[in-house]
Formats: sequence, structure tokens, C-alpha cells
Amino acid sequence: MRSESWRVNHKRVERIWRREGLKVPKKQPKRGRLWLNDGSCVRLTPEHKDHVWSYDFVMAMTSDGRAFRILTTLDEFTRECLTMLVNRHITFRDVIDQLFQLFVLRGIPEHIRSDNGPEFTAREICRWLARMGVKTLFKVLIEAWRKEYNEVRPHSSLKYQPPAPEAILTMATT
Repeated sequence: MRSESWRVNHKRVERIWRREGLKVPKKQPKRGRLWLNDGSCVRLTPEHKDHVWSYDFVMAMTSDGRAFRILTTLDEFTRECLTMLVNRHITFRDVIDQLFQLFVLRGIPEHIRSDNGPEFTAREICRWLARMGVKTLFKVLIEAWRKEYNEVRPHSSLKYQPPAPEAILTMATT
């Protein structure tokens, strides 16, 4: 309601949700520190375009229920989606080929961030990235990004609403 410029008290909204039998979201916990006790930083903040890229998989299903994967690569500074590879099965070779094409078109980033999935931690990918001069970072806060993308960030195709509440409402009505 606030995203649509309504001035409402959150307690009243929660009370209405409960009365209608809806689940009231729990209060979000405070974010943890981004540094260790010794002062070293856990998460590298991008400082300019092509400084830090991140790549990850998104799973989806076709209308007939068959799963497929999407490899997405983002520039963390500009928030630009650099490339997407869609296939039913994506191997570490496919990841290297996609990154190689992107390196040729865009240049080589200083750092690339990924989660600890087998496609990203494969020895061949780590060696190839090292030969290319790219430092690898493993995602400490990828879950926070996913939650923001799904629950906070507005999407124009969903009338500027985040997708997760839309998915929850769709599932509840079926």
C-alpha cells in the first residue's frame, strides 16, 4: 500500500490480514555486519562498471511442467543484466562459453561473484577464470539479493509490484 502512496499504519494492515485469515509476514531481522572482527570486509562493493559481475542460475518451468534453467550474468555496479543463457541443462562448459563470449564483447571484469554451486566451483572454471585474470568471489549475500528481487524490487510487468507477493496471491486463489 505504501508503494502506491497510501498512508497506513502497519498494525492496522496486519490486523486486517489476520481477520481475513492471511499470514502476517514476520518482521525482517536486522542485516548482519558486512565485515569481520578483524576489520576485513566480507563483501566487495563494486566501484565502477565492469568491476564486479555476478552470475547465477534461475529455474523455471514451461507450461507443460518441464524445467529449464537460465544462467544470468549481472554487472553489480550498473545493475545491468549482461547476458542470459536458457537451456534445459547447463554444464560448466556452457558457463565458460557464455563468459568467454561476454568477455570478448564487454571486456574482462576484475571480479566475478557466484554461489557455491557445482557449475561455478568446478576446477575447470576456477582455472579458466584465473588464466583470464578474473578474481572469484563467492556470494555471501546472494540470499539477501534474491529476497530483495522477489519481495521488494518493483517489476513493470507486474504493475510495479514485486513478484513474490504476486506468486503467493496467485497460488492462494488456485
